Amino acid sequence: MLRIGNVELKNNVILAPMAGLTDLPFRRICEIYKPGLVVTEMVSSKALQYNDDKTKKLLNMEGETRPISAQIFGSDVEAMKYAASYVSKIADIVDINMGCPAPKVVKNGDGSRLLLDLKKVREITKAVVEASEVPVTVKIRKGWDNEHIVALEAAQIIEEAGAKAITVHGRTRSEFYTGVADWDIIKKVKEKVKIPVIGNGDIKTPEDAKKIIEYTKCDGIMVGRATLGNPWLLEQIKDYLTNGTIREITNEERIEIIFKHIDLEVKEKGENIGIKEMRKHICYYLKGLPMASEVRNKVNQLETEKEVKNTLIEYFNTIKHIN
Repeated sequence: MLRIGNVELKNNVILAPMAGLTDLPFRRICEIYKPGLVVTEMVSSKALQYNDDKTKKLLNMEGETRPISAQIFGSDVEAMKYAASYVSKIADIVDINMGCPAPKVVKNGDGSRLLLDLKKVREITKAVVEASEVPVTVKIRKGWDNEHIVALEAAQIIEEAGAKAITVHGRTRSEFYTGVADWDIIKKVKEKVKIPVIGNGDIKTPEDAKKIIEYTKCDGIMVGRATLGNPWLLEQIKDYLTNGTIREITNEERIEIIFKHIDLEVKEKGENIGIKEMRKHICYYLKGLPMASEVRNKVNQLETEKEVKNTLIEYFNTIKHIN
């Protein structure tokens, strides 16, 4: 059980926000495996302020299981206040992105770039908390680079500014997603603040989830890239933390989930865009299976739902006979 402000989660396993990946269809697929919380792709506060339709579509939560957190990013205080007010009317939690390492984000002073300006961290957190109707959380990294390890100081500022939880990714911005996540920094943040701390980084298996919780004493975990093509990991982690068991996934379940994902993607974005979006997800779903590269190459050339589904049926029928 994890409580963030007045929002009670059924468990402490959270799906991380991933730009271009955690869209409505993928979140709904993950919700089948009952995480405690899912987070939308990050949305630009300035784009919301400019009433951009494409950005507003990223916040579509139709048919989703509550609670849902919506992540906003930006470094302009007025835009962040506007975005917080807007998003808090539709989401259960507002999350501030202070961890994104993408060059196109940090060049505007947004995302993890904010960690170089702790005064701005305070100002933005405070402004968002005041403008939001729901609890506010913040996602940070260990720091900007090895010369600027600021997670401890940032976490204390974020807590003082009124945020109800903090997620710490154990890498600096300069590391992006390379190397090994530093769980020590998560442990230190947990010792420093009273609000819930959510650990993030290198949680690839149920065993990893147990290790990070035992080692850092964090209140919850956020899982991102490891769920791609592997959404049932959320359930496996939950079960492993509760009773030490891990349910294996059959190829029948795998294809059933892929088909559900295709249906949701096509419904949300139309066949043309939906199938193009699904190509990357199908690559993830097939990772590690026999003859996966051949079928991936084939799927990447296909444009209709029927062709993709028929190709996958044929493929899964073929690998049934491979030991």
